[in-house]
Amino acid sequence: MSEDRTTDHRAGRDDAGDAERDMPNAHGEAPRGAGDDPSADWVEDSLFDDRLVDDMLGEDDEPIWYDTIGIFGGRSSAASRYQITRAKKTARLAEILRIASHYDIFRGLTPLTFRKLLEELGPTFVKAGQILSMRSEILPESFCHELTKLRSNVEPMDRELVLETLRAEYREPIEDIFDAIDDVPLGSASVAQVHKARLATGELVAVKVQRPHVQEIMAQDISIMRSLARRASRFIGDAQFLDLQSVVDELWQSFREETDFLVEAHSLEEFRRNNADCAYVTCPKPYIKLCTEHVVVMDYVEGISIGDTRKLSSLGYDLGDIGRKLVDNYASQMLDEGFFHADPHPGNLLVSGGKIVYMDLGIMGRLSSHDRAALTEMVEAVALRDAARLKSGLLRFSVSDVSDVDHPGLLADLDGIIADFGEADLCDLDLSAFMNALISMARKNGIELPGTVTMLARSLVTLEGVVDELLPGTSIVEIVREHIKAHSDLADSAKAEARRLSRASLAATRGLLDAAAQSSTAMNMLTRGQLRMNLDLVGYEDPVGDLARSADRLTMGIVIAGLFIGSSVVYYARIKPVIFGVPVIGFVGYVVAFLMGVWLVRSIMSEGKRRR
Repeated sequence: MSEDRTTDHRAGRDDAGDAERDMPNAHGEAPRGAGDDPSADWVEDSLFDDRLVDDMLGEDDEPIWYDTIGIFGGRSSAASRYQITRAKKTARLAEILRIASHYDIFRGLTPLTFRKLLEELGPTFVKAGQILSMRSEILPESFCHELTKLRSNVEPMDRELVLETLRAEYREPIEDIFDAIDDVPLGSASVAQVHKARLATGELVAVKVQRPHVQEIMAQDISIMRSLARRASRFIGDAQFLDLQSVVDELWQSFREETDFLVEAHSLEEFRRNNADCAYVTCPKPYIKLCTEHVVVMDYVEGISIGDTRKLSSLGYDLGDIGRKLVDNYASQMLDEGFFHADPHPGNLLVSGGKIVYMDLGIMGRLSSHDRAALTEMVEAVALRDAARLKSGLLRFSVSDVSDVDHPGLLADLDGIIADFGEADLCDLDLSAFMNALISMARKNGIELPGTVTMLARSLVTLEGVVDELLPGTSIVEIVREHIKAHSDLADSAKAEARRLSRASLAATRGLLDAAAQSSTAMNMLTRGQLRMNLDLVGYEDPVGDLARSADRLTMGIVIAGLFIGSSVVYYARIKPVIFGVPVIGFVGYVVAFLMGVWLVRSIMSEGKRRR
């Protein structure tokens, strides 16, 4: 593989935008796609009025993510950690609005202009776009597809700035850690850049170095987004179809994970651990002791992009075998481990030394055991064209209350989807269209799916594109189903069923306890005179008499049981008088209890006949 190809892999995902202290495009150059609208001057004058900008931010009544630890053990806000001030937010918002006005956003945006706008706004907005590209339940498919192309061209950091950043991260001199660091980076993105290096111990490594101040820039932008989302939610009210604040919160969580390089380092460790028994899949080994919040040191890997099918074929690789192993392992990531690579495009997949090497583990998804079971059910349902099972799996994924869901309507919609896609063989199934139809149908029926599900859907669509190049005419759904069959046995099924029954039993027990508590409360209120009961028993003309007869029978039953128990005690204690070895009192007690029991049964049966 050529070095520039490796460059992209070592650089990781193009998160885009300049990460220097000054925000990208702050120089005010005429942006791409700007029009010559005569009203542009009026728009700019009205948008950048200081009072309007200040009003858009609103009051600083939000406790901005109090999630960091202070010097003396107290809690410290992100505002102080990332040096967010109202003055900086106001200036940055004015810059954002100025850039946005050049794209004539008030007349609507096409997918292309929306992507270019995000790229010009900087790394935070590019990251937001990358998240939205995986959320087809939020944006139309055309926008999601365009946002997958988000890239930016950024100047690499000077070597001295890289060395200065490394010196700030390590207590010991970097000369004692690295024997050599290449001057020219392997790749440069908005958040970080990667250099090839050699450790003092001789190993070749890739060193990923975060750009200075990128955290402060992105945190400030997200703070602005949060302020705007909060005010927009208040203005729109119940009419909004999307929880804007939850989207910003998701972006904040993603920001925290992707700018803390220790998260990526531990993801590399976990991924390697999960695939330790897989002979054909791996990822770079991290050097944990050398990894910090702003630096990742990992094995240097050279290989061939999995998308370079011509070169792979020329070297004797079996493309079909690579494709099948890729999907089978991805099924294992999803269904067995619940920890999957969320961006499996060709740039993040290398073939090196006979193994598939996953690169850039900055974006990873997790599925709980509950979600994995639901996903397994949905895969089986798609393969069998079973709308009822598909509905069951979909409802298990929902994070919202499904008690108000119109189940017949939902099943009818799913039948429609199955009818639209069911005639095609699995190998001809348009997975992208199918997943988008499924997600749109869920939104239509008020079923809120977690972000991980839509992320997984986009990942599967991306993977399908990769596999189509390697193994044309093959369905990844069928390969995943084969994986499920190969890795499930009776013991696993029994365990899963036992877990299901235990959960059902626990729910039933809780229901009984709740009912008992409510009954106790009602009885207390009844005895205190706080509650009165009016019984209207249809078919019972004398309810009081019926209750009295029931009480008499209950009493008689207790007496009979007492006689049997008492007679048994007398019999086994051999209490005298004893005739022919049989205690007389015990024998008489048995006879009386038997006769009374016969009478009680006959009276109950005759009463039943009378009522009929």
